[in-house]
Amino acid sequence: MHKKFWISLVAIISIIVLAACGNNDSEDTDSGSDDGSETYTIGASQFVEHPSLDAAYEGFKEAIADAGLDVEYDLQSAQADQNNTSTIAQGFVADNVDLIFANATPSAQAALQATKDIPILFTSVTDAVEAGLVESMDQPGENITGVMDLHPDAISNTIEFIATYFEGSTVGVVYNAGEQNSVSQIDAVKEAIDGTSLSLTERTVSTSAEVQQAATSLVGDADVIYIVTDNTVVSALEAVVGVANEQDIPLIVGEPDSLERGGFATYGIDYHTIGYRTGEMAVDILTGEQTTADIPVEYPSSMQLFINKGAAEEQGIEWNDDWDVDAEFKETVEE
Repeated sequence: MHKKFWISLVAIISIIVLAACGNNDSEDTDSGSDDGSETYTIGASQFVEHPSLDAAYEGFKEAIADAGLDVEYDLQSAQADQNNTSTIAQGFVADNVDLIFANATPSAQAALQATKDIPILFTSVTDAVEAGLVESMDQPGENITGVMDLHPDAISNTIEFIATYFEGSTVGVVYNAGEQNSVSQIDAVKEAIDGTSLSLTERTVSTSAEVQQAATSLVGDADVIYIVTDNTVVSALEAVVGVANEQDIPLIVGEPDSLERGGFATYGIDYHTIGYRTGEMAVDILTGEQTTADIPVEYPSSMQLFINKGAAEEQGIEWNDDWDVDAEFKETVEE
């Protein structure tokens, strides 16, 4: 009996110790990380996967990591389908994430339709006011703000570049008329062309599968092709590059990442930089230092002329010595 008593006592003590350990694990989960600090959940909605949007997302995460926050990310791509953006946003609301990162205009619009309570930070958005995301740049609204991807002078500088070095050209544009981001840019292109020696011819697409045909249809009608930061077209940029190279048509693009895929020139911004700045905003919101209503929408801090010399050769462009002084150079990156 004496031996059985001690065996039973040890068993009871073991059960109590295990139960106590179990309670501690539960507390760690509730409080976030093992050191008791807060863990945040961010739902990241990206309209489509291409180098510029990918760079913005990486910059966003890097800023948060640099701040030392413990964050779990739920990244979901809409695969360039606007219907998917709503499903993704509604899922984030159902999961009650701490913040939504919306990468591109359709993703931001869907997030704003899904919630008026969860903070939303956007980037890779060209015209936040025209897209209906914010009331104004200085007073964005209650639960949304972010960083734009278009420097105010980018399109006017690009048109001036084309008018200077390709005087009298017809500029061919391909864009998705269903993307507010793109419509705003094409309107800006038309405004900038007015009064120059240039003229414009337009092609619209609904999906990336239509880009090849649209680009081919510009042959004979366009002297220069200009692709703005349209997500549908940029996601299929190689089709446009192929036409430009084969037909010796200069291909002007809307951001530097497209140079690495074969574009010739752009007045662009660094998407990693605008993603990083958006991440800094997220840190302030998650830690309670600011709210979205406190943070005005921002433009990119700088831009410059980028040129791909290899693409210039591929597209039969006569080199101008001015570009050696004015431009930063990039190369095509073969995958």
